[in-house]
Amino acid sequence: MLPRHLYVHVPFCARRCAYCDFSIAVRKVTPVDEYIDALKREISLRETGGSLSTVYLGGGTPSRLADAGVASVITLIRDRFPLDPDAEITIEANPDDVTMASATAWRAAGINRVSLGIQSFDDSTLRWMHRVHDSRTARNSYETLRSAGFDNISVDLIFALPDSLDRSWEADLRVAIEMAPEHISLYGLTVEPATPLARWTERGLVSPSDEERYAAEFLLAHSLTSAAGYDHYEVSNFAKPGKQSRHNSAYWSGARYLGIGPSAHSFDGETRSWNIDAYAEWVARLSRGEAVTAGSERLSEANRLSEKVYLGLRTQRGFPLSESDRASAGKWTEQGWATLEGDVVRLTSEGWLRLDSLAAALTGI
Repeated sequence: MLPRHLYVHVPFCARRCAYCDFSIAVRKVTPVDEYIDALKREISLRETGGSLSTVYLGGGTPSRLADAGVASVITLIRDRFPLDPDAEITIEANPDDVTMASATAWRAAGINRVSLGIQSFDDSTLRWMHRVHDSRTARNSYETLRSAGFDNISVDLIFALPDSLDRSWEADLRVAIEMAPEHISLYGLTVEPATPLARWTERGLVSPSDEERYAAEFLLAHSLTSAAGYDHYEVSNFAKPGKQSRHNSAYWSGARYLGIGPSAHSFDGETRSWNIDAYAEWVARLSRGEAVTAGSERLSEANRLSEKVYLGLRTQRGFPLSESDRASAGKWTEQGWATLEGDVVRLTSEGWLRLDSLAAALTGI
């Protein structure tokens, strides 16, 4: 069975955000032609032929490819892969890249879903994050996408920021909910090695948010979005009915997927593989006709079980329990961490705060 889901990594960014440890390439001028030529070469080395249900342009900042570049990537994909008539085609975009011209061009290319990287509506917080846009730009970009005809927009926000920023998480949530996007993704800030945030933390310039604040902000998000009609369908994701991310849901269901571009991951049902991280090396290898896979891992039965448990518990789908595991789940329901319907256990918002430990309890890993 060939993958039904395609991820395309576009590594370019105007600058690196304070918290980011992704594989990116900071460029003043985006090398669109070079990137698309390399992408074409990588696809030629991959097995193709299966139709695609979802396509996701992520990064990095795919919107840095500009109108013609995005259209060229979609055309390249259509030339090599049949697309389902109702395929979900997503682009990640920063607010500062959204204009009526770009939004119209994306629609014309076939993109029907936009993931908008707003992160916060507080200008001082955005500056601290090293984001390029401000709150007004964020709001305007959203309205521009609506005016261009997009009816499936996701908004990203970050919570659990340092107390010293004095950012109101509730205010940000209420602004996002008032805008009424079809989907909201919320991510707790983490300190990753080799990032500006990690250096600030090591020097004592920043104190990360504590667990109590993290939990309070996560639960507030659950409460406010649920009251506004959003379905908290995965630990970090909230959607209006029928607007769950089909692409990301495929990852959480254990489906096969193909990843192309620097650092992109693929999964064939048994083996996970990943590309080299560095953009320049990715381009150089492809120019020589060489493979760009950096490594692979064949999942053992224990790995597969552990992943199946974890992926099930992080979604509303839940996980079917064996008879021996029901006693543990019974204790979780007593604590308010889970619900049990038949043999399927589903974590509550309180349970999702304990996701790692609860998943480990079922697998012993």
